[in-house]
Amino acid sequence: MKPKVAIACQGGGSQTAFTAGVFKALSENKVRDHFDIVSISGTSGGAICGFMLWYAIKRGETPICKRVLDFWNDNAAKTYQERVLNDSIIHSLYLGGKGLIPQFNLSPSSPWVKNSFSVATLGIRNEFTDLGALLASHVDARELASLGRQPEPPILVIGACNVLTGRLHKFSSYLEPVKIEHLLASACVPSIFPAVSIGDMAFWDGLFSDNPPIATLIDPRFVGPRNMPNEIWVIKINPTTADEIPVAPDDILDRHNELTGNISLFHSLRQIERINDFIITGAFNDEFLAEFDIKDPIKIPRSFPDDPDAPYHIPRIEMSVELAKSLDYESKLDRCPEHIARLIRDGEEQGRRFLESRLS
Repeated sequence: MKPKVAIACQGGGSQTAFTAGVFKALSENKVRDHFDIVSISGTSGGAICGFMLWYAIKRGETPICKRVLDFWNDNAAKTYQERVLNDSIIHSLYLGGKGLIPQFNLSPSSPWVKNSFSVATLGIRNEFTDLGALLASHVDARELASLGRQPEPPILVIGACNVLTGRLHKFSSYLEPVKIEHLLASACVPSIFPAVSIGDMAFWDGLFSDNPPIATLIDPRFVGPRNMPNEIWVIKINPTTADEIPVAPDDILDRHNELTGNISLFHSLRQIERINDFIITGAFNDEFLAEFDIKDPIKIPRSFPDDPDAPYHIPRIEMSVELAKSLDYESKLDRCPEHIARLIRDGEEQGRRFLESRLS
């Protein structure tokens, strides 16, 4: 019997193009011949990548990576005008982060911001300036709605934060039909987009909840008792360590963003590590574990690289050291084609290495 695997995709803006490369490697190396993907979770850009993979599997598409690669191809700046707009935004953010130009905090809901953006984007593809339009061009909303609730694997879990209640929220295909609005909610960076309203609730970026959802993947209420994974693979975007203490304003912002993005991940991994310790010591009776088809500890990445190995240790899928060190906060918003292509290539290489090591 093939091991049951859950794939958790961390968010990180444009840097999550790395995840598309990982999916390309898994697809080309026929991951489903060796593993049963029972669930996929994600936050923000990771949620969009995870959704595209889930949607492709549900539709029976081959290769399963084509849809997510097509999305990133369209998400990149294609025309001269799009390149100018993209480069201007990134350069302005860079100069502001260095303290070379003043920064202004404006609400994305402000009429002035909306009008100014409309003028600046004249003649540019709507799909480049409107995430909802981009998603709609890659997903048939009516077909998605017709899928309804999906209790069969793989289960999709999307993380978001309820702005009004302050509670973490998980949209699960096991419990409800998946909607494009769920992706928009998960990717709603509050400094860029107005809060996404669904019903009488409003949502912000899943970065404020789980980045990515991990503990939910072993919660039968969200994935079903028969979809509990034997392994959890984490596609990690934010680096864990830093070589030096940040001093410059933009370096402080970058490190703050990395640490914030990892807090919930490490907390969730610690929770599962503790559950695994209980399994190893026999704290749960066999009848209880059998209800969830659990025979051994769940294989997960250890929270920190210097932790001692455990029976359930599997390395996470991370960027190469060279690529990770070359990235900064601005690169999370950079959509220049060369940047996106570089991230995808590295994801493909790291995904291939991971799968080779896992199968060896």
